[in-house]
Parts: sequence; C-alpha cells; structure tokens
Amino acid sequence: MEGQTLALKRAGTPAILVRLARGPQRIGELGVLDLTDQIGLEPGRRVRWLGETYHAVRPSLSDLLGSVRRGAQIVTPKDAAQILQLASVGPGGQVAEAGAGSGALTIALAFAVGPQGHVTSFDRRADFLAAARSNVELSGLSERVTFRERDVVTAGIDLGDLSSVVLDLPEPWEVLATSRTALRVGGYVATYTPTYNQLERTVRAMRTLGFDEVRAVEVLERGLHVGEGGTRPEFEMLGHTGFLSAGRKVDEQ
Repeated sequence: MEGQTLALKRAGTPAILVRLARGPQRIGELGVLDLTDQIGLEPGRRVRWLGETYHAVRPSLSDLLGSVRRGAQIVTPKDAAQILQLASVGPGGQVAEAGAGSGALTIALAFAVGPQGHVTSFDRRADFLAAARSNVELSGLSERVTFRERDVVTAGIDLGDLSSVVLDLPEPWEVLATSRTALRVGGYVATYTPTYNQLERTVRAMRTLGFDEVRAVEVLERGLHVGEGGTRPEFEMLGHTGFLSAGRKVDEQ
C-alpha cells in the first residue's frame, strides 16, 4: 500500500527502512531511491539499488528497533520484549507510556497493540518528544501513537480505561497512584529502572498501593556460537541494562 514503510533486506546486512512512495526519495546518506514501480505489488519483490539486489519486505519489530536514531538511551530489545509480556501489551491495547526517550519502547508498544490499539506517550522534555516522534514516523506506526508534553510526576496520568501503563522514569513510584487510577480492572503497570534503590522503592510502592501479582526481574542475554561439533556460548554477553517490575490492578480500591 502506498505510504507504508518497507524494509529493504539483503542477506547478511541490516534492513534499511524506506517509505513506499512515488518519485525519488533520499535514504539517509546512502543515496536516492525511486520505488514507484513497487506500488501495488506484494512485499517480497526484488529491488535493484546502488548495484545491489534487495528484497522489499514488511519490517519486523527487530528491523524497526534497529532503525532508531538514538538521542536518549533506549530500552534494549531484550528488555522491551519482556516489558510487553509483563504489561500484557497486545492487539487492541490502550497503553500509556511515560518517558518517550528516543522512541524505541514506543515503537515496540505500537507494534504490539496493532492497528486497533493506541499508545499515548508522555515526556516532560520537548526535545525527547521530537526525537521519539521522528523515529516513530520512520517506523510507519505514527497513526497508533499520540505524543504529549506533560510531566506525569507532578501532573499525573490524565487518562482512563487503560489496559497497560509503562513507566521509564527516574522516579516511577511517584506515578504509580495515578497509574492505578488510569488502569481498568485487570490492567498492568510495568516499570524500567537502572538501579537497585529505584527498583526497591518502586516495588514497595506497588505493594502499598494494592497492586497484585507484583514481580521484579532482570533479563540477561548471551548469544551462542553455533558450529559443527563446536557449539559454545559467546565470550561476551549483554548483561545488566535495567531492572523491570510489574503489578496488576485487580480491584477499584
């Protein structure tokens, strides 16, 4: 469909995100590409560009996250995937996110809620919102996201009937009360914090406010070198990036 985002994929190289549009378009610093002849065709067609052959496919979540231009530090894919599970984010979800950053987690949330869901992303800094908005537009998911400049620590989350609230803030415990009010019964709140002190204070606040199913986890990722008769763990791994916690609202108290 014209206007959608596609991923140009060549074996062994990262995907390049492009917009399916008429006429020449500049793709970053790589050069100019014209995809007019691809409009109306099914994804998977070959595209010749810069002397190479690519396949134009629908972008995966990995493709979208790999394209994020970083400003603020992003939530890594290993943590984003776990947050989706902890906060039960899925098709049709109505989600609030506080702490837009560079938009990586926003993209993961928008990807998960699908075309029938929606994400409202809050940040207190206009420059972070601008960077996140730019990355979400590049991903082709901007219709699923509303960006709002608001300090939810002081002003709270002014939404209701949410299925999930995700907090990537230095002080998430300050927002848990209004998060609980904003959630529908059965909804989840999930948080991302880098230090033990932040995690402890957050979990304590969840328990005090009456959240159920409170849990805290850390995700460590180690790749495997797979060879014929010589499979072993990689020498390096992606260790600590942040602590995740979550709780569920099960009543209206």
